[in-house]
Amino acid sequence: MAETTAERIERVGLIPVLRAKNAKQAHAVVDAMIAGGITVVEVTMTVPGAIDVLRDLKQKYGEELLLGSGTVTTAKEAEATIEAGAEFVVSPSLHPEVIQATKAAHKLSVPGALTPTEVITAHRAGADYVKIFPCSAMGGAPYLKALLAPFPFLKLIPTGGVTVDTAESFLKAGARALGVGSDLVNLTAVDEGRPEVITEAARAYLQIFQRLRA
Repeated sequence: MAETTAERIERVGLIPVLRAKNAKQAHAVVDAMIAGGITVVEVTMTVPGAIDVLRDLKQKYGEELLLGSGTVTTAKEAEATIEAGAEFVVSPSLHPEVIQATKAAHKLSVPGALTPTEVITAHRAGADYVKIFPCSAMGGAPYLKALLAPFPFLKLIPTGGVTVDTAESFLKAGARALGVGSDLVNLTAVDEGRPEVITEAARAYLQIFQRLRA
């Protein structure tokens, strides 16, 4: 049986957040991550021509890459990104209409929330996972663990401040996957012609998962 989007996200364990400045940069980052074994990426709506970038990545990689859209705050954006190839839709904040549009298209919904009230509201609105953002600003892994104490059934993805050094603590605190930004999606490395920096970071993250799962 084919792997579901949720199973794939949890197996890879990471959602790299791509905030590239242009399409060329976006493609270079994705190439470097795939070389390191990471086959999931979230293309944010802040990327110029984000819809086209999604469509091009889908065409280039097909089933090899699990595509998501990020910084989605309206139902219209959700629908447009899904049409372009997004299998999951991420928001920094909670928008019930985005969750509804995503679920109507039978895709995975990952709204953002921070407080206990927001997190449970997101879950009840139909979220598959809840992105805890900005997690590090609230104390990181201990905050995640505190949220899961009353709500052990929630599937949380901490984002913001996740690094190779903090990844293990977030996973031990109960994270189902990690949203990772500049620590992995290193735009400077690509601009300087050093994509191997991203490839090596990807491998370092995957080694953490392998170690913990063993």
